Amino acid sequence: MGEENKKGFFSKLLSGLSKTRKNIAEGFGNVFSGFSKIDDDFYEEIEEILIMGDMGVSTTERIIDDLKNKVKENHIKEPAMCRELLEESITEIMDLGENAYDFENKKSVVFVIGVNGVGKTTTIGKLAAQQKNAGRKVLIAAADTFRAAAADQLKIWGQRAGVDVISQNEGSDPGAVVFDALAAAKARNADIVLVDTAGRLQNKKNLMDELKKIDKIIDREFPGAYRENLIVLDGTTGQNALSQAREFMQAADVTGIVLTKLDGTAKGGIAVAIQSELGIPVKYIGIGEQVDDLQKFDSGEYVKALLATDA
Repeated sequence: MGEENKKGFFSKLLSGLSKTRKNIAEGFGNVFSGFSKIDDDFYEEIEEILIMGDMGVSTTERIIDDLKNKVKENHIKEPAMCRELLEESITEIMDLGENAYDFENKKSVVFVIGVNGVGKTTTIGKLAAQQKNAGRKVLIAAADTFRAAAADQLKIWGQRAGVDVISQNEGSDPGAVVFDALAAAKARNADIVLVDTAGRLQNKKNLMDELKKIDKIIDREFPGAYRENLIVLDGTTGQNALSQAREFMQAADVTGIVLTKLDGTAKGGIAVAIQSELGIPVKYIGIGEQVDDLQKFDSGEYVKALLATDA
Protein backbone atom coordinates (compact mmCIF):
# COMPACT_ATOMS: atom_id res chain seq x y z
CA MET A 1 0.00 0.00 0.00
CA GLY A 2 1.41 3.42 -0.92
CA GLU A 3 2.18 5.93 1.85
CA GLU A 4 -0.74 8.14 0.76
CA ASN A 5 -3.17 5.22 0.82
CA LYS A 6 -1.88 4.20 4.21
CA LYS A 7 -2.43 7.69 5.62
CA GLY A 8 -5.90 7.78 4.05
CA PHE A 9 -6.80 4.44 5.60
CA PHE A 10 -5.50 5.48 9.02
CA SER A 11 -7.70 8.59 8.97
CA LYS A 12 -10.66 6.40 7.95
CA LEU A 13 -9.75 4.06 10.78
CA LEU A 14 -9.71 7.02 13.18
CA SER A 15 -13.17 8.16 12.10
CA GLY A 16 -14.43 4.58 11.76
CA LEU A 17 -13.50 3.81 15.34
CA SER A 18 -14.83 7.10 16.64
CA LYS A 19 -17.80 5.53 18.45
CA THR A 20 -15.56 3.02 20.20
CA ARG A 21 -12.94 5.65 20.93
CA LYS A 22 -15.58 7.89 22.50
CA ASN A 23 -16.19 5.08 25.00
CA ILE A 24 -12.57 4.15 25.51
CA ALA A 25 -10.33 7.20 25.02
CA GLU A 26 -12.61 9.62 26.86
CA GLY A 27 -12.84 7.21 29.75
CA PHE A 28 -9.09 6.81 29.83
CA GLY A 29 -8.59 10.57 29.65
CA ASN A 30 -10.65 10.90 32.82
CA VAL A 31 -8.84 8.06 34.56
CA PHE A 32 -5.31 9.16 33.71
CA SER A 33 -5.97 12.77 34.67
CA GLY A 34 -8.48 12.15 37.47
CA PHE A 35 -6.48 9.73 39.61
CA SER A 36 -3.59 10.96 41.72
CA LYS A 37 -2.21 7.50 42.50
CA ILE A 38 -2.08 4.02 41.02
CA ASP A 39 -4.25 1.83 43.23
CA ASP A 40 -6.97 -0.84 42.96
CA ASP A 41 -9.62 1.74 42.11
CA PHE A 42 -7.45 3.03 39.26
CA TYR A 43 -7.08 -0.46 37.77
CA GLU A 44 -10.78 -1.23 38.28
CA GLU A 45 -11.72 1.90 36.35
CA ILE A 46 -9.47 0.89 33.42
CA GLU A 47 -10.94 -2.61 33.54
CA GLU A 48 -14.47 -1.27 33.28
CA ILE A 49 -13.59 0.93 30.26
CA LEU A 50 -11.96 -1.99 28.41
CA ILE A 51 -14.98 -4.23 29.01
CA MET A 52 -17.29 -1.42 27.80
CA GLY A 53 -15.27 -1.35 24.55
CA ASP A 54 -16.08 -5.07 24.20
CA MET A 55 -12.64 -6.47 24.85
CA GLY A 56 -14.20 -9.20 26.94
CA VAL A 57 -13.47 -10.21 30.53
CA SER A 58 -10.58 -12.63 30.00
CA THR A 59 -8.74 -10.35 27.53
CA THR A 60 -9.24 -7.39 29.86
CA GLU A 61 -7.77 -9.40 32.75
CA ARG A 62 -4.72 -10.22 30.62
CA ILE A 63 -4.25 -6.56 29.75
CA ILE A 64 -4.61 -5.42 33.38
CA ASP A 65 -2.16 -8.09 34.63
CA ASP A 66 0.34 -7.08 31.98
CA LEU A 67 -0.11 -3.39 32.83
CA LYS A 68 0.45 -4.09 36.54
CA ASN A 69 3.68 -5.93 35.74
CA LYS A 70 4.90 -3.09 33.53
CA VAL A 71 4.08 -0.50 36.22
CA LYS A 72 6.05 -2.55 38.77
CA GLU A 73 9.03 -3.20 36.48
CA ASN A 74 9.30 0.44 35.44
CA HIS A 75 8.64 1.82 38.96
CA ILE A 76 5.82 4.00 37.63
CA LYS A 77 4.09 6.16 40.23
CA GLU A 78 2.07 8.57 38.05
CA PRO A 79 -1.27 7.41 36.55
CA ALA A 80 -0.67 9.61 33.47
CA MET A 81 2.43 7.57 32.62
CA CYS A 82 0.31 4.43 32.27
CA ARG A 83 -1.29 5.42 28.95
CA GLU A 84 1.72 4.42 26.89
CA LEU A 85 2.16 1.19 28.86
CA LEU A 86 -1.49 0.33 28.29
CA GLU A 87 -1.09 0.93 24.54
CA GLU A 88 1.95 -1.38 24.61
CA SER A 89 0.06 -4.08 26.51
CA ILE A 90 -2.84 -4.11 24.05
CA THR A 91 -0.55 -4.07 21.01
CA GLU A 92 1.52 -6.97 22.38
CA ILE A 93 -1.57 -9.05 23.06
CA MET A 94 -2.63 -8.52 19.46
CA ASP A 95 0.74 -9.37 17.99
CA LEU A 96 0.65 -13.03 17.03
CA GLY A 97 3.88 -12.88 15.07
CA GLU A 98 4.08 -12.29 11.35
CA ASN A 99 0.59 -11.94 9.88
CA ALA A 100 0.81 -14.36 6.95
CA TYR A 101 -0.52 -13.37 3.56
CA ASP A 102 1.17 -16.31 1.81
CA PHE A 103 -1.90 -17.02 -0.29
CA GLU A 104 -1.06 -13.92 -2.32
CA ASN A 105 2.22 -15.40 -3.52
CA LYS A 106 1.22 -19.01 -4.19
CA LYS A 107 -1.39 -20.92 -6.16
CA SER A 108 -4.14 -20.68 -3.59
CA VAL A 109 -7.67 -21.68 -2.74
CA VAL A 110 -9.23 -19.28 -0.24
CA PHE A 111 -12.41 -20.36 1.55
CA VAL A 112 -14.49 -17.48 2.86
CA ILE A 113 -16.88 -18.57 5.60
CA GLY A 114 -19.31 -16.77 7.91
CA VAL A 115 -23.02 -16.45 8.58
CA ASN A 116 -25.21 -14.56 6.13
CA GLY A 117 -25.36 -10.82 6.61
CA VAL A 118 -21.82 -10.27 7.91
CA GLY A 119 -20.48 -8.92 4.63
CA LYS A 120 -19.09 -12.19 3.24
CA THR A 121 -19.99 -11.57 -0.42
CA THR A 122 -18.74 -7.99 -0.27
CA THR A 123 -15.47 -9.16 1.30
CA ILE A 124 -14.94 -11.68 -1.52
CA GLY A 125 -15.65 -8.97 -4.11
CA LYS A 126 -13.18 -6.57 -2.51
CA LEU A 127 -10.49 -9.24 -2.13
CA ALA A 128 -10.98 -10.27 -5.77
CA ALA A 129 -10.62 -6.68 -6.95
CA GLN A 130 -7.52 -6.08 -4.83
CA GLN A 131 -5.80 -9.26 -5.99
CA LYS A 132 -6.67 -8.54 -9.63
CA ASN A 133 -5.31 -4.99 -9.30
CA ALA A 134 -2.11 -6.48 -7.90
CA GLY A 135 -1.70 -8.38 -11.18
CA ARG A 136 -2.96 -11.80 -10.08
CA LYS A 137 -5.34 -13.99 -12.04
CA VAL A 138 -8.40 -14.50 -9.84
CA LEU A 139 -11.48 -16.74 -10.08
CA ILE A 140 -14.52 -16.76 -7.80
CA ALA A 141 -16.48 -19.94 -7.02
CA ALA A 142 -20.09 -19.17 -6.03
CA ALA A 143 -20.46 -22.24 -3.79
CA ASP A 144 -23.12 -20.71 -1.53
CA THR A 145 -25.87 -22.35 -3.58
CA PHE A 146 -28.49 -22.14 -0.80
CA ARG A 147 -29.00 -18.40 -0.88
CA ALA A 148 -30.75 -17.28 -4.04
CA ALA A 149 -29.05 -13.90 -4.33
CA ALA A 150 -25.52 -15.01 -3.41
CA ALA A 151 -24.31 -15.88 -6.91
CA ASP A 152 -26.00 -12.81 -8.43
CA GLN A 153 -24.28 -10.50 -5.93
CA LEU A 154 -20.93 -12.15 -6.64
CA LYS A 155 -21.43 -11.75 -10.38
CA ILE A 156 -21.95 -8.00 -9.91
CA TRP A 157 -18.70 -7.80 -7.92
CA GLY A 158 -16.99 -10.01 -10.51
CA GLN A 159 -18.05 -7.70 -13.34
CA ARG A 160 -16.81 -4.64 -11.43
CA ALA A 161 -13.46 -6.28 -10.75
CA GLY A 162 -13.12 -7.96 -14.15
CA VAL A 163 -13.00 -11.38 -12.47
CA ASP A 164 -14.89 -14.46 -13.70
CA VAL A 165 -17.43 -16.07 -11.39
CA ILE A 166 -18.10 -19.80 -11.72
CA SER A 167 -21.63 -20.67 -10.60
CA GLN A 168 -24.46 -23.15 -11.07
CA ASN A 169 -28.18 -23.02 -10.41
CA GLU A 170 -29.55 -22.34 -6.96
CA GLY A 171 -29.69 -25.57 -4.95
CA SER A 172 -26.81 -27.18 -6.89
CA ASP A 173 -24.18 -29.21 -5.09
CA PRO A 174 -21.50 -26.78 -3.75
CA GLY A 175 -18.84 -29.44 -4.42
CA ALA A 176 -19.78 -29.45 -8.10
CA VAL A 177 -19.36 -25.66 -8.27
CA VAL A 178 -15.90 -25.93 -6.69
CA PHE A 179 -15.00 -28.78 -9.08
CA ASP A 180 -15.96 -26.57 -12.06
CA ALA A 181 -14.06 -23.60 -10.64
CA LEU A 182 -10.89 -25.67 -10.15
CA ALA A 183 -11.13 -27.03 -13.70
CA ALA A 184 -11.45 -23.43 -14.95
CA ALA A 185 -8.56 -22.34 -12.71
CA LYS A 186 -6.29 -25.01 -14.21
CA ALA A 187 -7.36 -24.23 -17.77
CA ARG A 188 -6.81 -20.48 -17.29
CA ASN A 189 -3.75 -20.81 -15.06
CA ALA A 190 -5.41 -18.80 -12.27
CA ASP A 191 -3.40 -17.81 -9.20
CA ILE A 192 -6.20 -17.56 -6.66
CA VAL A 193 -9.63 -19.18 -6.37
CA LEU A 194 -11.92 -17.43 -3.86
CA VAL A 195 -14.69 -19.76 -2.68
CA ASP A 196 -17.93 -18.41 -1.22
CA THR A 197 -19.47 -20.94 1.18
CA ALA A 198 -22.95 -21.30 2.65
CA GLY A 199 -23.41 -19.27 5.82
CA ARG A 200 -25.39 -21.80 7.80
CA LEU A 201 -24.43 -22.43 11.39
CA GLN A 202 -27.62 -23.93 12.72
CA ASN A 203 -26.60 -27.31 11.36
CA LYS A 204 -22.92 -27.54 12.12
CA LYS A 205 -22.70 -31.18 11.07
CA ASN A 206 -23.95 -30.40 7.54
CA LEU A 207 -21.54 -27.51 7.25
CA MET A 208 -18.66 -29.67 8.48
CA ASP A 209 -19.50 -32.47 6.06
CA GLU A 210 -19.83 -30.01 3.19
CA LEU A 211 -16.47 -28.35 3.93
CA LYS A 212 -14.77 -31.76 4.27
CA LYS A 213 -16.22 -32.86 0.96
CA ILE A 214 -15.01 -29.67 -0.74
CA ASP A 215 -11.60 -30.16 0.92
CA LYS A 216 -11.33 -33.60 -0.66
CA ILE A 217 -12.24 -32.21 -4.09
CA ILE A 218 -9.55 -29.52 -3.76
CA ASP A 219 -6.92 -32.05 -2.60
CA ARG A 220 -7.78 -34.26 -5.56
CA GLU A 221 -8.22 -31.65 -8.28
CA PHE A 222 -5.76 -28.96 -7.19
CA PRO A 223 -3.08 -30.81 -5.20
CA GLY A 224 -0.44 -28.67 -3.56
CA ALA A 225 -2.64 -25.56 -3.56
CA TYR A 226 -2.02 -23.26 -0.60
CA ARG A 227 -5.12 -23.19 1.62
CA GLU A 228 -6.49 -20.19 3.47
CA ASN A 229 -9.77 -20.25 5.43
CA LEU A 230 -10.97 -16.76 6.29
CA ILE A 231 -13.95 -16.23 8.57
CA VAL A 232 -15.87 -12.98 8.12
CA LEU A 233 -17.30 -11.50 11.32
CA ASP A 234 -19.49 -8.43 11.78
CA GLY A 235 -17.73 -6.06 14.19
CA THR A 236 -21.02 -4.48 15.26
CA THR A 237 -22.11 -7.73 16.94
CA GLY A 238 -19.31 -7.61 19.52
CA GLN A 239 -19.13 -10.70 21.72
CA ASN A 240 -21.56 -12.54 19.42
CA ALA A 241 -18.89 -12.41 16.72
CA LEU A 242 -16.54 -14.19 19.11
CA SER A 243 -19.00 -17.03 19.77
CA GLN A 244 -19.73 -17.33 16.03
CA ALA A 245 -16.02 -17.70 15.35
CA ARG A 246 -15.78 -20.45 17.99
CA GLU A 247 -18.64 -22.33 16.35
CA PHE A 248 -17.08 -22.13 12.89
CA MET A 249 -13.72 -23.21 14.28
CA GLN A 250 -15.34 -26.52 15.16
CA ALA A 251 -16.35 -26.97 11.53
CA ALA A 252 -13.27 -25.64 9.75
CA ASP A 253 -9.60 -24.94 10.25
CA VAL A 254 -9.85 -21.15 10.41
CA THR A 255 -6.56 -19.44 9.48
CA GLY A 256 -7.57 -15.78 9.58
CA ILE A 257 -10.31 -13.35 10.48
CA VAL A 258 -11.91 -10.55 8.47
CA LEU A 259 -13.66 -8.06 10.72
CA THR A 260 -16.23 -5.93 8.88
CA LYS A 261 -18.45 -2.93 9.66
CA LEU A 262 -16.09 -1.47 12.24
CA ASP A 263 -17.19 1.99 11.14
CA GLY A 264 -20.63 1.44 12.63
CA THR A 265 -19.84 0.20 16.09
CA ALA A 266 -18.93 1.21 19.60
CA LYS A 267 -17.60 -2.32 20.07
CA GLY A 268 -14.29 -1.88 18.22
CA GLY A 269 -12.40 -3.50 21.08
CA ILE A 270 -13.75 -6.82 19.81
CA ALA A 271 -10.75 -7.08 17.45
CA VAL A 272 -8.51 -7.28 20.51
CA ALA A 273 -10.73 -9.88 22.22
CA ILE A 274 -11.01 -12.07 19.12
CA GLN A 275 -7.31 -12.23 18.44
CA SER A 276 -6.40 -12.67 22.10
CA GLU A 277 -8.97 -15.35 22.92
CA LEU A 278 -8.92 -17.38 19.70
CA GLY A 279 -5.23 -17.12 18.88
CA ILE A 280 -6.16 -16.54 15.23
CA PRO A 281 -4.89 -13.40 13.51
CA VAL A 282 -7.23 -10.67 12.33
CA LYS A 283 -5.94 -10.37 8.76
CA TYR A 284 -8.30 -7.78 7.28
CA ILE A 285 -10.60 -5.11 8.61
CA GLY A 286 -13.43 -3.36 6.79
CA ILE A 287 -14.44 0.22 7.56
CA GLY A 288 -16.63 1.19 4.61
CA GLU A 289 -18.17 0.22 1.30
CA GLN A 290 -15.35 1.03 -1.13
CA VAL A 291 -12.91 -1.59 -2.42
CA ASP A 292 -10.06 0.12 -0.55
CA ASP A 293 -12.03 0.10 2.69
CA LEU A 294 -10.96 -3.50 3.25
CA GLN A 295 -7.33 -3.42 4.33
CA LYS A 296 -4.70 -5.64 5.86
CA PHE A 297 -4.74 -5.37 9.60
CA ASP A 298 -2.00 -3.52 11.44
CA SER A 299 -2.32 -4.00 15.20
CA GLY A 300 -0.12 -1.00 16.08
CA GLU A 301 -2.19 1.39 13.95
CA TYR A 302 -5.42 -0.12 15.23
CA VAL A 303 -4.49 0.39 18.87
CA LYS A 304 -3.31 3.94 18.13
CA ALA A 305 -6.64 4.72 16.46
CA LEU A 306 -8.52 3.07 19.32
CA LEU A 307 -6.82 5.11 22.03
CA ALA A 308 -6.19 8.38 20.15
CA THR A 309 -7.32 11.39 22.11
CA ASP A 310 -6.52 14.09 19.57
CA ALA A 311 -9.05 13.10 16.90
